[in-house]
Amino acid sequence: MNYKLKVTIPVVVCGGAVLAYYLIRRKAAAMVDAATIEKLEAGFSKLQASESKSLLKKYLTKEVFEALKNKKTSFGSTLLDCIQSGIENLDSGVGIYAPDAEAYVVFADLFDPIIEDYHNGFKKTDKHPAKNWGDVETLGNLDPAGEFVISTRVRCGRSMEGYPFNPCLTEAQYKEMEDKVSSTLAGLEGELKGTYYPLTGMSKETQQQLIDDHFLFKEGDRFLQAANACRYWPTGRGIYHNVDKTFLIWCNEEDHLRIISMQKGGDLKQVYKRLVTAVNDIEKRIPFSHNDRLGFLTFCPTNLGTTVRASVHIKLPKLAADKAKLEEVAAKYHLQVRGTRGEHTEAEGGIYDISNKRRMGLTEYQAVKEMYDGIAELIKIEKSL
Repeated sequence: MNYKLKVTIPVVVCGGAVLAYYLIRRKAAAMVDAATIEKLEAGFSKLQASESKSLLKKYLTKEVFEALKNKKTSFGSTLLDCIQSGIENLDSGVGIYAPDAEAYVVFADLFDPIIEDYHNGFKKTDKHPAKNWGDVETLGNLDPAGEFVISTRVRCGRSMEGYPFNPCLTEAQYKEMEDKVSSTLAGLEGELKGTYYPLTGMSKETQQQLIDDHFLFKEGDRFLQAANACRYWPTGRGIYHNVDKTFLIWCNEEDHLRIISMQKGGDLKQVYKRLVTAVNDIEKRIPFSHNDRLGFLTFCPTNLGTTVRASVHIKLPKLAADKAKLEEVAAKYHLQVRGTRGEHTEAEGGIYDISNKRRMGLTEYQAVKEMYDGIAELIKIEKSL
């Protein structure tokens, strides 16, 4: 995370006035303006008075709030930038985003306990293990007969080194990043070879078709909008996919890059192998933001570490008839149950999106294996009912 803040200060030639002016500028740059403090105070009061079950409410105590409300990162991000989505959307599960990579350090008093809670006890003294994709060959097909698993998907997120996250990006940076990404991806070969499609100029019909096919992110996510992550839309956003649409990359949706491998059926081994090959290839061409303690850095703290989310769209009609039972079994295996179209959506036709929940404190292979073992167990229970 070698970010440098460029500050241009006019030289005032009158002895000690140069130093005084510099110190005032430094102090001003560090101070949070009165309007932001006012919004923070109002937001904090609203959150405390609410019935919100978010991790933000749980860990943003008065003491933590007072300690952080006047802090800023070198990108100018404040506590408000971190928590505004959780204040506006009181039904958030987490309610916090990192506007830039530095926020994880500057606002650590809030991020660390939330990370520990979400990532199964990953303490501020813990260190995320080094990247390890493991032995791909040890995974198999979860549902060879095709009775339960409709499709399998493994994705990871990556942030490009030298750029802040969405809320701090300028329009020029969005364009610059898109140019870098599209030219890099043009060099992919074999099964990964494909085309980059910018959202700018894409027809609404094409967009909707790609969304319906679960290939493209949807515009207007209220959680991201409240986090100020949708500025200059659709500039710098786009999708890359191969001919078979089994390998996709989202550019500048929630994270700088979402690298996705997916296909019909339950062949996790094939899906995972494709992702590993792709990430290893892209990594040689684009440097990614990585932190020794937190792993790969992302906009949302739930995705830190491996950033890997391995999921299936699965039909479990008997288990699904008792949603509480399904959730209970899933939690036992650190799995997360979502609606058919992902987070904040409902299940359509009894089809759930079930994935690994843990991404920190374990390797990429372990995260995927956790999902593999958990889904195998869910299928076993469904068959026994």
